[in-house]
Amino acid sequence: MNEADQLVITPVSGLRQLSQFIRLPRRLYAGLPGYVPPLDMEQKDLLHPRKSAFFGHGRAQYFLAMRGGRPVGRISAQIDDLAIERLGENIGFFGALDAIDDAAVVAALLDAACAWLRAQGMVTARGPFTLNSNGETGVMIEGHDAPPMIAMPWHPRWLPPLIEAAGFAQAMDFLAYQMEIGPQAEEKHLVPSSLRLGEGRLGSVTTRTMRKDRMAEDGEILRGLYNDAWRNNWGSLPLTPAEMTAMVAQMKPILKPEHYVLIEQNGDPVAVALVVPNLYDIASDLGGAPSPLGWVKLAARLLRHKFHSARVILLGVSSKMEGTALGAILPALAITELMRRGQSLPYRMVEMGWIVETNMPMRRLIERLAPDPCKRYRVYDRSLTAN
Repeated sequence: MNEADQLVITPVSGLRQLSQFIRLPRRLYAGLPGYVPPLDMEQKDLLHPRKSAFFGHGRAQYFLAMRGGRPVGRISAQIDDLAIERLGENIGFFGALDAIDDAAVVAALLDAACAWLRAQGMVTARGPFTLNSNGETGVMIEGHDAPPMIAMPWHPRWLPPLIEAAGFAQAMDFLAYQMEIGPQAEEKHLVPSSLRLGEGRLGSVTTRTMRKDRMAEDGEILRGLYNDAWRNNWGSLPLTPAEMTAMVAQMKPILKPEHYVLIEQNGDPVAVALVVPNLYDIASDLGGAPSPLGWVKLAARLLRHKFHSARVILLGVSSKMEGTALGAILPALAITELMRRGQSLPYRMVEMGWIVETNMPMRRLIERLAPDPCKRYRVYDRSLTAN
């Protein structure tokens, strides 16, 4: 083999290689239909050891695939101590997998990640996650031409078959749905007119928005309800206080009080939902690393809140409401409240994801408004103990 064609997998070391690792997808996928690069700044929050809250309870090794001195792919291998404790198994993760259309490159990257995980005592490799299930989840299977959404990754169509060819098997699919906002959509949301928060049978049930001067406190309420509600969901991991603090800090510039729906019964939190504006609405034409003028444009658009779509990133109902009539309708009431508030915000569409494919109660609720998923993401497993 010509030395220029030789494939080399190298562990990422130092800030220069880390920057190369973070920027690589937009260089590999530039010009592909449907691909819009995220901001490098957003990806640094996910991947940089000094910025990502993941590293408070996990560790990771990044790898680059080099051919002829040029990067042609990347991958991360990571171990989350919280995941091992929650799942009761030595399951390690891989993620941040991006590569050219080359089976040898993808296989070599996955082998490098698996070798690192095996050396750390893991028995299963699962992913992709960036960096765990509270971050970007899965590889895109469907939805390549759908509008891009904040914190929802895009992958080329060739990547899933190459992962499977490298010995990985489907573990679970996650779905995303897009719901139109407006009178017609509200008519489809069949919550009986007699069921209004604060009235009649729901007289003890009220809702409120986020308190901007007490965001940290409201974030903790959100974290507690989310962790409680999704504790039995496939692959779910608890959000830590540090992760919630980082989330609030990152989203504070774009959050409005209306984005936070807290439902209380007699003053006790029982359900919560958080929607965030879609950063791609105001940044998709600026590239991953905007120029100084680009940053000025982004700031101006941010101030004018020039968004037209948003994403529900967290929605949970307290476990103490399980098996009750109120508990059964709380998700619908939370979505109804989000849609009602949408009338005062510029959004025309809201996306909900990731929804575990086997979570039929949530799917049935959402599919009354949006019958078909707009995106599908897949998580894979591979045994690290097989001969």
